[in-house]
Amino acid sequence: MRTKQTIAVIGATGNMGSAISKSLARGNYRLLLIAGKPEEAKTLAKQIRKENDAADVEGIECSVEATWEADIIIAAVPYAAEKAVAEKIREKANQKIVISISNPLNSTYDGLVTSPDTSAAEELQKLLPNSKVVKAFNTTFAADFFTPVIDGKQVDAFIAGNDEEALKTVSELVSTAGFNPIIAGELQVSRTLENMQLLLIQIGLKNNYNWLAGWKILHN
Repeated sequence: MRTKQTIAVIGATGNMGSAISKSLARGNYRLLLIAGKPEEAKTLAKQIRKENDAADVEGIECSVEATWEADIIIAAVPYAAEKAVAEKIREKANQKIVISISNPLNSTYDGLVTSPDTSAAEELQKLLPNSKVVKAFNTTFAADFFTPVIDGKQVDAFIAGNDEEALKTVSELVSTAGFNPIIAGELQVSRTLENMQLLLIQIGLKNNYNWLAGWKILHN
């Protein structure tokens, strides 16, 4: 039987962090939830356990302790907060998988704040040179985690990274969350993935998708 992996979710009480935590609680994982207000992380953990008796989840007050214990770290925070997170976890994240979910959107949703030759995930990798940064969950909305099948089709979730084993591990997380995982390429492909979500947001706002929309690749 496979050893249960421990996942630290930083920013667990945000819209995305909460959705990810609730979805992954269905799998064979131990979840450590971290939030700016520790009591809110504990409340979320309690709620998840109430909804799922088998969930192995707890709210942790110390992010350093949580990331030290974790095998996988999910930075469920906005792009602007990733630098501060990286500074806190750098030593504890050595050789660990760190998932970047952020999209570096500007305030008007008509562009990205990063230059075309980089991405939020690549910038995080620079801040965590000894970690295995993987881009995932950035092309999905929080609502998609509760409705991963839209119009009869399972939403695709794209993954990018430079470490083959890390990509396989994150693909399993994506499947547990209810999505169809697609490994899009190396971490540089994050530039495209972040632009894809910018486009989806723009289309969703124009057509009133109510933040329930996703990408699907159709193929034979």
